[in-house]
Amino acid sequence: MARNRITAAVRGWFASHDFIEVETAALQVSPGNEAHLHAFATEALELTGQSATRYLRTSPEFACKALLAAGEERIFDFARVWRNRERGPLHHPEFTMLEWYRTAAPYESLMEDCQALLILAAESAGTGQFRFRGRVCDPLASPERVTVAEAIQRHAGIELLSTLDSGGETDRDALASRASAAGIRIADDDSWADVFSRILVEKVEPHLGVGRASILCEYPVSEAALARPKPSDPRVAERFELYACGVELANAFGELTDANEQRRRFEIEMTEKARLYGERYPIDEDFLSALAVMPPACGSAMGFDRLVMLATGASRIEQVLWSPVPDIDR
Repeated sequence: MARNRITAAVRGWFASHDFIEVETAALQVSPGNEAHLHAFATEALELTGQSATRYLRTSPEFACKALLAAGEERIFDFARVWRNRERGPLHHPEFTMLEWYRTAAPYESLMEDCQALLILAAESAGTGQFRFRGRVCDPLASPERVTVAEAIQRHAGIELLSTLDSGGETDRDALASRASAAGIRIADDDSWADVFSRILVEKVEPHLGVGRASILCEYPVSEAALARPKPSDPRVAERFELYACGVELANAFGELTDANEQRRRFEIEMTEKARLYGERYPIDEDFLSALAVMPPACGSAMGFDRLVMLATGASRIEQVLWSPVPDIDR
């Protein structure tokens, strides 16, 4: 019941701020081009007997950006999305992603949106605090804003930006050496991105969103495949993540609109995916064509089920789903 109240309140909030709710297609040519995302594939059959592989979307992002290119200015989508190889207290193979986009707005405006949605969820659930695994967060308090570099320095004692050159290229050995000195296990075949991820997961994330929400911003540009570089420092991107109780709730970008650069980044991601998992996903050419004419915009994706979990004190995502997907062994 709390989930339903939060859903209604969120829809009302977006409507009151001149957003249009859209419903984008779940079947896509490409499910996304991030190395560590895993999709569900199916075969689309025509009456003529022709067939083509289609994927259940891992995000409505490509379709939403095509709508921005077509002239929409403020949109949101309560999107059912699917991710394979994901199951746990905070992960489910089918879940709800709340995505919203603003054209002609700075990406900092999404930080204000996130704060408003935290307050709305708490009020709708009738609670003054979020809870998860012993951590407590006041959703009514203003979130702290901390850069990735600041957070890593604070919690791991590692100077991150010196492992990036002026254009954002990474120095794997430099970061690996510093991570190892901080007590983080490093494998010989770990990439810079692998080491970076391990630092965040082991040293930083447990401290985020405790007491009040955290906005972790200015990710290295190599870790923000769909975001534009920050104008004042091209080593980092206009990307932030929202945390509460140590839980990642939202991922937001100042959107990249350079189609050629986006293609280059996708190809890098798919090369890494092929190296790690032996497969590639196709690049959506229609999406890249739309990106070339998309106006400047910013967008955010929020794990709606996680938001409900924290507002209700649930310990597992299945507790806030009306009809969970059965486990494979059932």
